[in-house]
Parts: sequence; structure tokens; C-alpha cells
Amino acid sequence: MPLTSYQKIDNFMVKENLTANGKIAIIAVDSADIAQDHINGTFKFSINGFEQALTFHNGVAVASHPISESTFVFFKHKNHDKTIGKLYFLYKKDNKITPFKINGLLLIIIPTIILLIAYTFKRLLSTFLILALIYGYFSFSKGLSISQILESAFHVLKNLL
Repeated sequence: MPLTSYQKIDNFMVKENLTANGKIAIIAVDSADIAQDHINGTFKFSINGFEQALTFHNGVAVASHPISESTFVFFKHKNHDKTIGKLYFLYKKDNKITPFKINGLLLIIIPTIILLIAYTFKRLLSTFLILALIYGYFSFSKGLSISQILESAFHVLKNLL
């Protein structure tokens, strides 16, 4: 592809830099995640809100700052057509960085599920406490015991069969 033609990055992925120096590489890819090695030049990226000009050679650019510990990083690149943003968790262990792409929708779904479980548990806990109070009242003031409840339930089940 001639150098005078317009180049743009429609998609990208994040990998550990080949030299394993604590830096990450951003690779220009197409929609099928195939590297676009014809991409050369300087492109602006926003990394966790900080603008950086990344220089791409054969479709690969290396971020200038090394990663010192595991962290969440949001990469964003704006074309003339659209804006591409991706959230990654960069797991660092022994100078090796493993990027995990995170779907932003999960950041909404997981807390919602946790809140629903907590709400259901709260309702269940409230019901359990009310039943425990009723049982406690009948147990201490009216002489009801757990063995009587179990024996009564056992007789009901026996009569059904």
C-alpha cells in the first residue's frame, strides 16, 4: 500500500511487548483480529484518559511507559469515522504481563446480579427472622418444640403416602 494513502486504525488489540520489558504493544488489527502490518505512522490514543501519540511500525506500537503492577487500563482511539474503546486488565507477574480484555457490559451485569442476590437474601433473611421470632414465641410461651414440628410433618407425609 503506498505511503501517501490514508491510513486508519479500525480495531486494535493489546499484547505484551516481545522484549518483556514491562511495556505493552498495541497491534492494529481488522475485524477478524488479523494484524494490519501496512499501518505505519503516528496515531493518538487515550490510555486511562491520558493522550499519547503512538508510533506504529508494521502495525505495532509500543506504549512508552512500563507497567509496574497489575492494573485496569482503558484504551481509546478516535478515527474520523468512529471511536474505539477497550478495557483491559493487565495482570503482571514476574515481569510478564498478561492482558485480559473485559467486556464493559459485564461491569453493569455483575453488580446488578450481586444486588439482586443480596436483595433476595435480604428478603429470605427477613422471612427467616420473622419465622424464627414466631417459633420462639410459640416455643417459649406455648410449649412448642422442634421435635413436635418434625413429628407432625412426618405424620402428614406418612398419611399422604
